[in-house]
Amino acid sequence: MGLSSVLRRRTLAVGAMVVAGALGLSACGGDGGDTTASSGSASSNASAAGGVKVVNPGKLTVCTNLPYEPFQFKQGDKTVGFDVDIMDLAAKKLGLTQEIVDIDFAVIKSGAAMATGKCDAAAAGMTITPERKANIDFSDPYFDATQALLAKKGSGAASLDDVKSKNLRLGAQASTTGLDYVKKQGLNPKEFADSPKELLGLQSGQVDVIVQDLPVVLTWLKKPEIADKFEMVASLDTGEQYGIGLKKNADPVLLKTINESIAAAKSDGTYDEIFMKWFGKKPGELG
Repeated sequence: MGLSSVLRRRTLAVGAMVVAGALGLSACGGDGGDTTASSGSASSNASAAGGVKVVNPGKLTVCTNLPYEPFQFKQGDKTVGFDVDIMDLAAKKLGLTQEIVDIDFAVIKSGAAMATGKCDAAAAGMTITPERKANIDFSDPYFDATQALLAKKGSGAASLDDVKSKNLRLGAQASTTGLDYVKKQGLNPKEFADSPKELLGLQSGQVDVIVQDLPVVLTWLKKPEIADKFEMVASLDTGEQYGIGLKKNADPVLLKTINESIAAAKSDGTYDEIFMKWFGKKPGELG
């Protein structure tokens, strides 16, 4: 065997090892946290339509905090809701399938969920605030939100001032704008980890009144066992708007695609259909 033949064989062998190593690396995924399906890490980014980088090939991975009905909640083995339908529009535009990651809301609102590659975006009924914008890039607003007070029937409360004057015990969900709002009004509510625990706190008598996003309260009141004993006693116009969250300095194509899908849905009537599906009313008729 001549020298040139030996060199060729050695070159081919080294090339094969490099390819094998690259394939091995591409097969390694990071810890995706608590998910409804598997998620990836920032190191395993893959390209979607338009060159958008996504954490899981073929998926638009979206972080949320379950349950938060009617925005996102479990229906059997499937996660459904208003936010889910909104994000499906962006996923479809990108030629991807939405994959939902259930994660603590505090990790979402801090921006850590996106910064560490747990997800590409967050759709969690999340209000756009200056504090959150320091760590998160937001889409254009996709939902006008407000807060409401839910209390036991006969409480005599019709406002936050009544809660104060009657010394009623107030509850709120941790890490939310509802909590921030009532604190700014001089109240010190009992904090609950999530909305189901907050409602349970009211039902079990731990608190007399709770503050929560209006659509969530209205959804609770559709259930006879809640409507029989509790009532919405006030709507608090806090002027909030929800946005889809992305990591700071987000992929401009991903952000643009999400914004375009929201705008198109509002223009062609799809948004109104989704709104009616989950709230039973047209936009602007909830309050």
